[in-house]
Amino acid sequence: MWWSQTGGGSDSLPWTTETAEAPAPQVEDRGPSTIGPADPGLPSVRLADLPPEAAEVVAQIDAGGPFAHPEHDGSRFGNYEGLLPNRPRGHYREYTVPTPGIDHRGARRIVTGDPEEMYWTDDHYQSFSRILR
Repeated sequence: MWWSQTGGGSDSLPWTTETAEAPAPQVEDRGPSTIGPADPGLPSVRLADLPPEAAEVVAQIDAGGPFAHPEHDGSRFGNYEGLLPNRPRGHYREYTVPTPGIDHRGARRIVTGDPEEMYWTDDHYQSFSRILR
């Protein structure tokens, strides 16, 4: 907290508390949902329309692994961007989808929640689409 003395008159207090507040995130209105009540209006994409590596990762998720990046894959996804439905901490898990031709994890991920709840991002959490299997 930052304390500052005000220069106000008799109607103001001699000391006020000022706190820095983060600006509200700008969320694009993407129109009505076609997924269901749990969907926040995200677009959807068919698994068959995603890169083939995404289908391979979904098969690995269904099988419980093994994963290409075991130190990261299956770890908690915090949804700090607030783009996915609001759920309790620990609800979401993230998995790396390999990108051919790069030597690091890249930006592609699948985020899971409930057993049939999967989301795709290819821009490192800047946007999501609900995966339809």
